[in-house]
Amino acid sequence: MKKTLVSALTTALVVGAASTTFAATNPFSDVPADHWAYDAVSQLAADGVIEGYGDSTFKGNQNITRYEMAQMVAKAMAKTDVSAADKALIDKLAAEFSDELNTLGVRVSNLERNADKVKWNGEARYTYTSTRDKSKEDSKSNDDELLLRLEPSAEVNRNWHVNARLDASTDLAKDSTDPNGSHGDEQDTDVTLQRLWADGQYGTTNIKIGKLPMQIDNNLLFDDEISGAAITTGKDLKVTLQAGRFDLKGDTNNEAVNNATGDDTANMQSVGLQYGKDKLSIGAGYHHLNSDAFTAMGTSYKSTQDEDNADIWSANLHYAFDKNVALGGVYAENTKADDYKKAGTVELDYKGAEPANKGTWGAYAAYRYLGQNVAFDPSYDGAWAGTKGWEVGTNYTLFKNTVASVKYFNGENIDNGKDAEKLFGRVEFHF
Repeated sequence: MKKTLVSALTTALVVGAASTTFAATNPFSDVPADHWAYDAVSQLAADGVIEGYGDSTFKGNQNITRYEMAQMVAKAMAKTDVSAADKALIDKLAAEFSDELNTLGVRVSNLERNADKVKWNGEARYTYTSTRDKSKEDSKSNDDELLLRLEPSAEVNRNWHVNARLDASTDLAKDSTDPNGSHGDEQDTDVTLQRLWADGQYGTTNIKIGKLPMQIDNNLLFDDEISGAAITTGKDLKVTLQAGRFDLKGDTNNEAVNNATGDDTANMQSVGLQYGKDKLSIGAGYHHLNSDAFTAMGTSYKSTQDEDNADIWSANLHYAFDKNVALGGVYAENTKADDYKKAGTVELDYKGAEPANKGTWGAYAAYRYLGQNVAFDPSYDGAWAGTKGWEVGTNYTLFKNTVASVKYFNGENIDNGKDAEKLFGRVEFHF
């Protein structure tokens, strides 16, 4: 992806120690057009860390030099009120252009040059849930869980990284440390490798290989991982292809799937189109899954009890009215199922807690309809597969990197109309 600039430099190169004459005759080579630094500086410009770009894009027909890039990095380094994500970008840029920054009088140690090769991020969190499901004999259940999540990322070269996710959780109500996980359906004090994938970036094309997060419809339908590969290409219009094996049961909150017998995993192939520019994002997706589990679900899935496929179509639309208010919706349908084959949600969002910025907050209101034969693993903390109703929530950054959230769902079971209700609370400590 070739990014160049001419007119942008007039404002971007305002660094006190440098003169325009020296910039015009500097001895440093150009930064290659496909260098990751262009995307990093574009992101900083979009976030307001580097100002004066107008529409936050590079313009013109000349490559930027390493010296000119270092000038912009120096300007970004002078900012103190930046988010954690932007600070990480600035540190990485500073390591890359340390020689040029030293010439400008900005010191960057050799240790900092290599500090970004391997990074560890993660969180510790406490979650409390209180669920009321009148369709069950034991309609009330309360649970509290403590989870530790580690997410390392290692740089292989300019184009490739290796990423992973490791989780460990324990049930506080029973004070259990059972390594076999018998104290809870989804809780195990063993450290488990949830994800491990290689991530390659070539211009506007991204490649993922391994056990990777689902790339399409990962909120309404598939809050889980796929073991396989995915490729996404494009700028404003992105095309995504993914294929592999998907664990139908796993950590899903879909009781219909969890009670099915037979093959737990499904062969899966998906394609998605997503267009996003300015305030609008719109897209569509298609998923084909094959597994004996669909047959094992019996007449609740297909009256003939002989269907082992799922063909799912989806569409989504999201519009940001301004920087604070956004409205979005998603709809999906499984054309192979006879019943409970539709799912959808409409959500209104206001702001949102930013972990790096104390005092920031957000709230949302949503209506969910989660047919259990299409919403195989929805990600919502309130509504679960097989229910429909209203969900509201709020979050607040108590201290830097400490976020508290509360959510409440009130609705009913789709199949029998009996009441369904959940109270959800969480405190997250990010590091």
